[in-house]
Amino acid sequence: MTPPRICVVGASNIDLVSYVPRMPKIGETLHGTQFAIGYGGKGANQAVMAAKLGGEVAMVTKLGRDIFGEDTYKNYEAFGIDTTGVTFTDQAFSGVAPIAVNPEGDNSIIIVTGANDVLNQDDLEAVREIIAASQVLVCQLEISVETNLAALRLGKELGVQTIFNPAPARAELPEEIYGLCDIFCPNETETELLTGMPVTSMEEAEAAARVLMQRGCKMVILTLGERGSLLVSDDEVVHVAAEAVKPKDTTGAGDAFVGSLAYFLAAGKPLQDAMHRANKIAAISVQAPGTQTSFPDAKDLDPDLLA
Repeated sequence: MTPPRICVVGASNIDLVSYVPRMPKIGETLHGTQFAIGYGGKGANQAVMAAKLGGEVAMVTKLGRDIFGEDTYKNYEAFGIDTTGVTFTDQAFSGVAPIAVNPEGDNSIIIVTGANDVLNQDDLEAVREIIAASQVLVCQLEISVETNLAALRLGKELGVQTIFNPAPARAELPEEIYGLCDIFCPNETETELLTGMPVTSMEEAEAAARVLMQRGCKMVILTLGERGSLLVSDDEVVHVAAEAVKPKDTTGAGDAFVGSLAYFLAAGKPLQDAMHRANKIAAISVQAPGTQTSFPDAKDLDPDLLA
């Protein structure tokens, strides 16, 4: 059987993770308890998650000609990800993301995008055939809006289902981008920033999603952390609850959800079923430290989850 095919256009970063007793105040020097280096970037994370589940994944990204870029490339190869669209530039260093994680598992992240900013439409055209052969195309906001628009336009032209994850959060997006994505998938913070509306209840979350749909979205899936996810479309509103777990590190949980969602949709699962399964994968990820290192491998999952 042919594996589900997913193409991810997005950022590659190196995560520099410090575990701290609490978040530092402005101007404060704080002793951490542990340090780790990991592979990250929202696009990279989502690609690795889909690959870990068994997807045939292609990554389109830009790396700097430095040790971080070289190691990131090797990491993609280690997961069996198609690196045809992974290219290098001399114009910038590879992207980095210093992360602070407190004992409750909450995190604070600074992103320096670097080489990711150089990814452009020419890079996308070079992998047109790879995108065309994919069942799902995934994009996020750690690369330029212009490159996202070009990728989503290409996906629409080629008839590929598109998921747009508007992360990291920003207050405004071009109107065109809403109409280009089949699934618009923000979290609570991103939804509040884009709409200026709270999402503290399911009713508020639905109202905010309706605002996004008025801008052109066909369908909105809000990720709500421990509350699971909410599907809002013209035809239905469905809350898919999450399993209650004790989080150790929530870094990358949203990427685990998006990467899993893309995998299950590419595998032909109905949308609500795909959301339910993606919720479970995300819940597993928050119970382990790190980002990609917290993502479960297919062999370690209940076979029913992947059936």
